[in-house]
Order: sequence, then C-alpha cells, then structure tokens
Amino acid sequence: MNDSKPFPTKYDFKPVEKKWQDSWTSLGSYKAEENSLKEKYYVLEMFPYPSGRIHMGHVRNYTIGDVVARYKRLRGFNVLHPMGWDAFGLPAENAAQKNNTHPAKWTYENIDYMRAQLKQLGLSYDWSREFATCSPDYYRWEQQLFLEMYEKGLIYRKITTVNWCNTCQTVLANEQVIEGACWRCDELVHPRNMSGWFFKITAYAEELLSDLDALTGWPEKVVTMQKNWIGKSTGLRCDFQVAGLPEAISIFTTRPDTVFGVTFMSIATEHPLLETLIAGTGREEAIRLFVEEIHEEKLRQNIEEEPEKKGLFTGRYCINPFNNEKIPIYVANFVLMGYGTGAVMAVPAHDQRDFEFARKYTLPIVPVVLPEGQILQAQVMETASTIPGKLVNSGSFTGLDSVEAQSAIIEHARSHGFGDSLVTYRLRDWGISRQRYWGAPIPMVHCDSCGIVPVPSEKLPVTLPEDPDISKNECAPLSQRPGFIRTRCPRCDEEARRETDTMDTFVESSWYFARFACSDYRQDPLDRKKSSYWLAVDQYIGGVEHAILHLLYSRFFTKVLRDLGYLDVGEPFTNLLTQGMVIKDGAKMSKSKGNVVDPDQLINQYGADTVRLFSLFAAPPERDLEWNAQGVEGASRFLNRVYRYIISFAEQQGGVAAQTDFASEPSRALHRKMHQTIRKFTFDIENDFHFNTAISAAMELFNTLLLTTDENNAEQAERSVVMETIRNLLVLLYPMVPHFCSEMWSIAGFAQSLDQQNWPAWDEDAAREDLVTIVIQVNGKVRSRIEVESDISAEALEKEAFADENAKRFIAGKPVKKVVVVQKKLVNIVV
Repeated sequence: MNDSKPFPTKYDFKPVEKKWQDSWTSLGSYKAEENSLKEKYYVLEMFPYPSGRIHMGHVRNYTIGDVVARYKRLRGFNVLHPMGWDAFGLPAENAAQKNNTHPAKWTYENIDYMRAQLKQLGLSYDWSREFATCSPDYYRWEQQLFLEMYEKGLIYRKITTVNWCNTCQTVLANEQVIEGACWRCDELVHPRNMSGWFFKITAYAEELLSDLDALTGWPEKVVTMQKNWIGKSTGLRCDFQVAGLPEAISIFTTRPDTVFGVTFMSIATEHPLLETLIAGTGREEAIRLFVEEIHEEKLRQNIEEEPEKKGLFTGRYCINPFNNEKIPIYVANFVLMGYGTGAVMAVPAHDQRDFEFARKYTLPIVPVVLPEGQILQAQVMETASTIPGKLVNSGSFTGLDSVEAQSAIIEHARSHGFGDSLVTYRLRDWGISRQRYWGAPIPMVHCDSCGIVPVPSEKLPVTLPEDPDISKNECAPLSQRPGFIRTRCPRCDEEARRETDTMDTFVESSWYFARFACSDYRQDPLDRKKSSYWLAVDQYIGGVEHAILHLLYSRFFTKVLRDLGYLDVGEPFTNLLTQGMVIKDGAKMSKSKGNVVDPDQLINQYGADTVRLFSLFAAPPERDLEWNAQGVEGASRFLNRVYRYIISFAEQQGGVAAQTDFASEPSRALHRKMHQTIRKFTFDIENDFHFNTAISAAMELFNTLLLTTDENNAEQAERSVVMETIRNLLVLLYPMVPHFCSEMWSIAGFAQSLDQQNWPAWDEDAAREDLVTIVIQVNGKVRSRIEVESDISAEALEKEAFADENAKRFIAGKPVKKVVVVQKKLVNIVV
C-alpha cells in the first residue's frame, strides 16, 4: 500500500487531474499505430467548429466518445480516437469583421483555447493526428479530389436558380434550406440565377438509397430521414403538347392510373416555359405581377404555416395525349421548380391539393378511380379519393384495377411515343459554390481562349490571399481581390482569371474522418494502406440535426473515394449514435436564451471527472439531458465517498491479501454483487451505451462494499474480496472518471497502470443469487417445495410453480381462480 504522507480528507481534484493529464501526454498514451495483430476500433465524435469555447453539449458528446474509446482499449482493441477542427465557414468571417481581425487569426486563437479546454477534460485523443480544415495542408488534398472528380464527370458548372441568403450573402444547397429558411441564420431564402459548381450526387442516388438497408447500426429515425430525402419515385413521364405552340410541357406522375382525370395543368412560377406561354395572350403583365407577388410572399411566409393555394390562368391550354382533351394551364404557388419537372398534371378527384385548388377556381373534377364498394360523384365530394380501385371514364383502360392500369398506361405512352416509365429522385445535385472568402478555393481557371481549365495538381494548393486587396475588409470575397483573380492559363499561358467561388464548408467535413487515418501523408489525399486498416469508422457520435446534410454528404464522398481508388469501403460509419441535447429551464442551452452553463466554471469548481460523471449519469445518451445543479453535487459527493473509503483502506491495511474461501456471508454477498455489477456494466455499455444505468450499478456495488465492511457488523467481508472489489470497481469506472480512478489505483497500491488493465470478466456462477426454498400451496395447503434463485421475478416464480409435478396433480385440470405470489416465500394457487 501507499506509505506517503497522510491524504487530504477531501479529494483534491486539481493537482490530480493535472498530474494524470501530464502523464498521458508525456507517455503518448493514446497515440494510435496500425497493428495487424490487433482488432482495430475507430471511434469518432463529429469534430467541432472552433467558435471560441466549448459548451455543455460538447462536453457530453466528447465524454461519450471518450468512454467508448477507453472502454474498447481495456477490451484489447487497437483504438483510433482523433480530434480536429471544422474551421472554415461564415461565422468566422462574421466574427472577424466584428472584431476587426483576420478570420485565420480568430480561428486559430479559438482552436488554441478550445484545445486546452478539451485537454482539461482528460479526453483520450491522439493529438498527433490533429488538423484544421482551413489549413492549406488539408484543403490542398480537397482541391486534388475536386480535380479528380471533375475528370470523372462528377463535377460540372451551370447557370441555375439557386437558393440565395441575403443575410449570409451566399448560395445554399437544397439540404441547407430548412423549411424555406437558411440553416445557419434562419432567414428566409429566395431564388437567384447564378453560375455555380455542382457535385453530381445524383449519380449515386440509387446506391445511397439501397445501402441504407445495410446500416443496421444506425438509428431507424436517421435512416428514414435519409430515405425520404433521397425520395425515390417510379412512375410515368409524358409530354402535354401546348395548344398552338411547338413546345410541350413535360410532367412526371406516380399515379398514371389517374391520367384520364386530369382537368388542368399547374406550373411553377420559375418554369422556363412561362414567358413563352404568356407571350401574346394579353395576360403578360398580370402573370408577371402574380409571380412577383408569390416570390415576395415566400420571403415573408412563416415557415411553420402552409400557404394558401393560389394560381392564375396563363391564357394557354395543353392537350392531354391520352384523350386529346384541352386543359387550361395555371401558374401556381404550390408547384416547386426544384422537384420533378416544375409542372404537375392536376387530378382534383384523386389529389387533395388539386381538389382544393379546383374548388377554389371552379375547375372540373372528374373521378376516374372507384374504390371497391364506393360511388364517387364530383358534385358531392368533400375530399379527394386517394384509395386504389377500378378505373372508370378511362377509355380502353376502364375496368382495370389501379396497379394493372399503371403499367398498361405507361406501355401505351411508350408505344405512341409521348411518354415512358421513369424513376426519379427527390435528391438534387449538390451546389457547392459559395461567394465568400473563408473557404477552400475552387482550383479552376477561366481563360478566354481555352475556356475553363483545371489547375494542375502540382500547382496545388491554390491558397487564400492573406493580405486583403481591399483595406478595412479582411473578409472581402475573392471576387473583390484582383491580386488573387489575375493568373495565367495553365494550358496556353495567356492571361486568365481564377475561379472566385469557394467550396461549401460541408465539403471539408465530408471526408475528414478518412484523412484522420493518415493525417501526415504528403503524397496523396489518403494513404490506401492506412485508410484500409482504419476505415470504416466503427462508432460515430453526434447530433441528430446532421441526419441529412453532413451524414448524406459523407456517405456520398466515401463512395466517390472508393471509386477513385482511395478506400475499400462504401460506407463511412458502421454505427451511429445521435446524442440528445443539453436542456436547461425547458430549452436547449444557448446564449440567446441566457441559460448557458460554462463548463470551465464547473471544471474549476468540481473537477473534470465530476462534470464527466454527471453528463453520463443524468440521462441515456440518446435522450435530452436536463441540467440539474444538484446532480453535479451528487456526482461530486459520490467520488468523495469512494475517495475516503479507499484512502482509509490504504492507511489501515497492509501486505498482500490471502485468498479467501468465502466463508462469511458478507464475503459471499460482496463477491456475488461484484460479478453481477461487472455483468450489468458490460451489458449496459455494449447495448446502446447506457452509461447511466452502468454507473448506477457501480454505485450499488459501492454501497454493498460499505455494508459488508461496516465495523459494526458481527462479520465483515474478507480483505481479499474487498481488494478485488475495489480493483474491479476502479477498472469499471475508469472510462468515465479516468483521473480519479488512476489516482485511486495508485493509492490502493495496485500493480502497473490502470489504462493497461484488461476489462474484468464475470463468472455466471458467482453472479447467481443464492437459492431459496419456495412453498407451493394449492387452495392454502402445502403440496410441494421448490428451490429457485432468490432474485427470481414473480412472473417466473409463478411459471415454476405451475410446472411442478406435485402441484400439477392437485390442480388436475381445474380452472384457476387466483394465484398469490409472495416472493422468496410461497405461491398459493386457488382452484
């Protein structure tokens, strides 16, 4: 045991935590190396944006990951647990402008501060792999990947209607528009025509969809969200010829069985044929005013509300190719150009939105599908009928059922040359152009002679200009920096212009997890050998708010990297844990709500391990954590109770404990509880990371330790059992409170270091409760006795009683009126 000077009566966490953090750093305890003789385990939390300070959400997220990393090391895995910084982005520009500094200076100062905070928490990161995505050492390889994707036809440039955020002064991808608003600032976006660069994510739409079925380690909610976002639809594409014009309006429908019920056509306000349609109708001015009105309403619209359906007749008609009927063309506010073709064949009898529009504008309603046992009359219908059935009013297809009719109608369109079957996806290509400064430059050059020319890979990286071209504006976009723009064409060496768009910051976070496998590699974006060893990430941890954006892009990039020859895997994350938020006063912690709790203050007052323990114990990781100051106090009290017990034990005991024969009941009880706790602790971590119930089991074990070693008892647990219990208790709690357990391990005098131990194993026989004798009565008379485990449930005990042969003889098939179970004593069966 430890023979040093007397220990403080209260656990002094500050010197202890510094001592062990310094030790882990000096020993390089968590540096990961490839080892073919050990099974690898790659655990990763979503890396942070260096905003300046970590918050309690960070503490919870990173503590969960650290527990997993430390636990897996104790289980013998070769663990990779890296950390870096998602460092580009608009917030850095805004903060730099506000503080009159350069975004690089602001970002790196924040990284230094936040790194120190994370180290203060005792997180077991391999810091040798750290990088910031704003470093040219990182985005140089991102630019290389851009060039390779461009060469493979996975990147293109086009003029398109984009989502423009006035507040952020940049373009947003479809995935970054949440219910009509900017994902970053919550301001409503509006359309704008601009040139931009696109990643062809739709080339992987089917694979992105089908591979979701293999992600059994992902929450079902996230898988469903991605399936819905990709949005596969199978149906009919056909053309409706515009009456009196050579143009046709193309539509797509998943209900071709309803095509004979089309009574009008709806097109989006941004439809490219709109100006052609209204030309010469005398309705041009009215339509343009309507379009402008709709755009303004979308900007003002409350994203929580469903807008009133509005439309205006264009003055034109189109021809339904199936029955040659002329139908009016309306421009309508509910048709979106971004999805489908921007035109919708309206079937008001069988689509509720079309039904409401038709009623409002007194348009015909023609039922063409009758559900079994129903009669549909347009004049009395109150809602649309969407139920399949038999076709009516549908020419030669009348009488067919809906499913049969769909394939027959598609075949008819194909054979007559005006349509065909089509598979479509809601997913759209990823627009990555951003008109900002603080992002990775796109490595392309515009030459008047040669057109668009890629920057040669040997000329990478194309770096951001550090000296502003415009005084007093460190964040001027690249388009306002002549010194950056002017260059020479790589092909003809004539004067040319650099591309001034930067990449969407989601590009950096879409492949960083792969770069962690070989962050020091300088020949290619990835070292194939190292990435093959470490990838895929075994456990990824982060917020559910990234279910679509980041996770979908990461899956896309992984498939691209595989096809470029850099990876062996097609999915980045085998298992995904989406942890809940930290809630205080009924709301998510945020500065705007004034309910933020500063982790630095908590660590200074209670220590990192207390903060870690509280964040793990307060709720299961997938649930929201409700802030509770008393919970932090409780975590601190528990650690101090364990501390006092161990220093008392260390001061009073000496020598090596002899093996016990478990002669005393306290020894047997403590030994049994220890094995039960190891079993439960292991199950709770392995199954859904329920650290809260695992910690609760450890607290119960400690209470049993106190009871079985109480000096007031006639008998106490033998010293060898107590030693073994303390040893295993510290190993179990080590992933949660590593500084504390390492110090207690040292004080208790155990050999080697704690982080070199193996995770304890339990013995099922040792964990089994002692047997008790149960009396079985039938109508109050003793008919049998059985022996069962003392912790058997009432339900299981009742089954055992009915299975007893003697009890069966006295029941003899008579109806059972009642069963009375008194656990650990009797079962009375009333017949």
